[in-house]
Amino acid sequence: MDARSPDLTPDAAGWRADAPVTKSLAEVNATVAVPAAGRWWRRLLAFVGPGYLVSVGYMDPGNWATDLAGGSKFGYTLLSVILLSNLMAILLQSLAARLGIVTDRDLAQACRATYSPAVNFLLWLACEAAIIACDLAEVIGTAIALKLLFGIPLIGGALLAALDAFLLLLLMNRGFRFLEAFVIALLAVIAVCFAVQIVAAAPPVAEVLHGFMPKSEIFTNPEMLYIAIGIIGATVMPHNLYLHSSIVQTRAYERNDTGRREAIKWATTDSTIALMLALFINAAILVVAAATFHKSGHSDVAEIGQAFELLSPLLGLGIASTLFAVALLASGLNSTVTATLAGQIVMEGFLDLRLPSWARRLLTRGIAIVPVIVVTAIYGERGTADLLVFSQVVLSMQLPFAVIPLVRFVSDRRKMGQFAIPGYVAAIAWIVAGVIVILNVKLLVDTLFG
Repeated sequence: MDARSPDLTPDAAGWRADAPVTKSLAEVNATVAVPAAGRWWRRLLAFVGPGYLVSVGYMDPGNWATDLAGGSKFGYTLLSVILLSNLMAILLQSLAARLGIVTDRDLAQACRATYSPAVNFLLWLACEAAIIACDLAEVIGTAIALKLLFGIPLIGGALLAALDAFLLLLLMNRGFRFLEAFVIALLAVIAVCFAVQIVAAAPPVAEVLHGFMPKSEIFTNPEMLYIAIGIIGATVMPHNLYLHSSIVQTRAYERNDTGRREAIKWATTDSTIALMLALFINAAILVVAAATFHKSGHSDVAEIGQAFELLSPLLGLGIASTLFAVALLASGLNSTVTATLAGQIVMEGFLDLRLPSWARRLLTRGIAIVPVIVVTAIYGERGTADLLVFSQVVLSMQLPFAVIPLVRFVSDRRKMGQFAIPGYVAAIAWIVAGVIVILNVKLLVDTLFG
């Protein structure tokens, strides 16, 4: 073999012979202690954290527009779609955690250790595009929140958003547990803000519960189906699969069969509970929109700025609009942290290229800020709303390139051994992957040509 070409011969586990052995997020890998004995809740608490970092991506600013549009136009009907997309997310995130725990590789590293250099380079480009698109949504969300709260123009808010480039570096220097605590605190702020708004909106409990039951009209009404596809397309984020497969390895569980079995159990419990919080927040956005806008005849509310202006007058609660904007700002900050971390994981996993956190953050944030400033200057607020939708389309395009390799890896007994998922779970996972891919392709086609 030519000495310059990589050794693509797979080993007994199906990994390429030249696969690097660098640990994922080496600076924090296995740094969080896990008690070997004691009560079950102590072991669960040791694993609490990664699931909440992952859940951030399921309630980022990119999700808000679809939830607002669904609630204002169709009341509580699309709650069933939010529930379905959340169940899909719970399954896929559990598979990502399983991959990281069993193989000691994150999803990017697993791809690099399986596919050819050319395929890996294309996968990396696709994933970087998705992370930049996600960053774009965060810049827009943060800029809108700063304008609503403090009257800062969108261009100024977008520039201020660059200052959070050093936030992750500061948090990581304090330790991974400190980073998790910061994220969980902001999630609590978002949850409290929407809990207050739900109490003020006082939605009929029976109608809300009925909304979680699937309706045939979702498929027969083209407009409703379009928003439903948008909700699913904006919910499952590709970078979250890379993120979760890495950060579960921050726990110092025993790297043997017993330790991995325990780790899978507690990591799956953590992510499931955290994603139920994401379900509550996404559902809360839709419920508030339904109880406030749909009920009062404002069925055309689909933008964050419109919702902010109408919430307080319609609810009769002066602080409602402020709480809405505070939740949006917290969502943007949280998404910043997790997307930056995912970017580091992807770059190191696919390319084994290591950049300082601040340099990588400034690069991706700069790429996201430029189109926001240009579009805002030319088209105003309406343009940024369209740009937010475009960012979700780019994310949807990348999703198959993360989901399909993930399901392949966790179904492979050579790579996973006794921890490979059972046949029926694999079948469900492939169905979910197929549904997500089909719906995202339809969302893309409808958005570009519809």
